[in-house]
Amino acid sequence: MNTAPTRVCIVDDDASFLAAATRLLRASGFEVVAFDSPGALLAQCDSLQAGCLVADLLMPGMNGLELQAAIARTRNPVPIVFLTGRGDIASTVQAMRNGAEDFLEKRAPKEALLDAVRRALARGQRERLERERHRAVQQRFAALSARELQVLAELLRGRLNKQIAGDLGIHERTVKLHRRAIMTKCSVGSIAELTQLAQGVGVWRQDAPPDQGGATSL
Repeated sequence: MNTAPTRVCIVDDDASFLAAATRLLRASGFEVVAFDSPGALLAQCDSLQAGCLVADLLMPGMNGLELQAAIARTRNPVPIVFLTGRGDIASTVQAMRNGAEDFLEKRAPKEALLDAVRRALARGQRERLERERHRAVQQRFAALSARELQVLAELLRGRLNKQIAGDLGIHERTVKLHRRAIMTKCSVGSIAELTQLAQGVGVWRQDAPPDQGGATSL
């Protein structure tokens, strides 16, 4: 897995504040990409490799909360630090409930902003690595054949090889071969580990009806 990006993106329609904040962040050692509108940011979102976002709350066209929702729908969402000159409690609560790292007034001490950016970058790194791990595990299950997925569902239900063979109408030796292939492709050494892995990426639901098996194709 690659190390998470440490680039800070900042978006604000106030040109003077945008320039000042950009200078501050760069002088503090951060790589910064500045945007004067949410649209300009979103147009490059997929290629930015940002570690976090610093955004004004009140902007024309698309406000900060709408930008937050748009960022959350991207493949690699990043933590957001909101800045505002005239915030309100309702906006603050909504932003934090939706996962904002912090909500600061533009007049806040510069150290408060720098501390929030450092926390956002650290959190962004943790979340990005977890997403990469999750996708890597999904790819393991995606490599299973249709028959292996059927056997997987039976294994996760706790069925024995002989029972699986009877359920699927195949030879017990064939079940063992499929079982070995599943364990190899999923890089696990036990059914317990396989179950935990499958639950972690949503391939297996423990509460699924028995006739559905609980396993789903990816």
